[in-house]
Amino acid sequence: MADYPCRIVCLTEETTETLYLLGEGDRVVGISGYTVRPPEARATPKVSSFLHARFEKIAALDPDLVLAFSDLQAGITTELVTRGFPVFTFNQRSVDEILQMVRVLAGIVGVAHKGAVLAGELLRGLDAIRESAARFPVRPRVYFEEWDDPLISGIRWVEELVEIAGGTPIFPDLRTAALGKDRIVTADRVIAAAPDVFIGSWCGKPVKKDRVRRREGWGAVPCIVHDRLYEVKSTYILQPGPAALTEGVRQVHAVLCRAVGVEVPPALRPAERWDDGAAAR
Repeated sequence: MADYPCRIVCLTEETTETLYLLGEGDRVVGISGYTVRPPEARATPKVSSFLHARFEKIAALDPDLVLAFSDLQAGITTELVTRGFPVFTFNQRSVDEILQMVRVLAGIVGVAHKGAVLAGELLRGLDAIRESAARFPVRPRVYFEEWDDPLISGIRWVEELVEIAGGTPIFPDLRTAALGKDRIVTADRVIAAAPDVFIGSWCGKPVKKDRVRRREGWGAVPCIVHDRLYEVKSTYILQPGPAALTEGVRQVHAVLCRAVGVEVPPALRPAERWDDGAAAR
């Protein structure tokens, strides 16, 4: 028997991504169907969505560890434990907890030193974003919208990344609420908060800016008046893993640089497409 797990099933993307960044991707034998990072992981057998799993397919892979995320996968993990599989469920909700997940996962697979190195690299990247944001003449008020019907906002790690990127979240009181149903906001609250910048990240679907512009009563909201409507795709920011701390926060920072008229430092430019507010009108 191996000293550490070597046949790992990951039921969400962020643990798959982390294992590959640690140089341990060859241990991953099963992934979530929603996994897009890294691209080479897509060749691995897909055994689950977020809320459902193919238990017989997982069993056929003979995993010595299954990695899950949050109470939303409790039904899956209970069934797997009942079937005798070792399961570890993460529940990271903040930037610090994402970094802890990286370190803990590295320890579980016996490469704690690699975890410390990776977490250090991620921290230095965040510090560089924070330093760049210190140049802003103002910190714009940001409404980050996770869903459009009902309006949902305030998930903790995103709010923290908005702050690191140079913005001021308009609903700081929501970040302690883990469940989406507890982070529903009314249109009147958004209007009253008068955000300077709108960032949409509707999980699994594109942000329809024309629809946002036409919302009743929003005509005088600063983000509408000054046409500061942006999109950061959910795959970059709404999964609490390394991508959010790298490409995700870079895209948010690029959006806010555009909003306040500051150049993005070349070393901090997003690697992939980010929405500059000019498209999809």
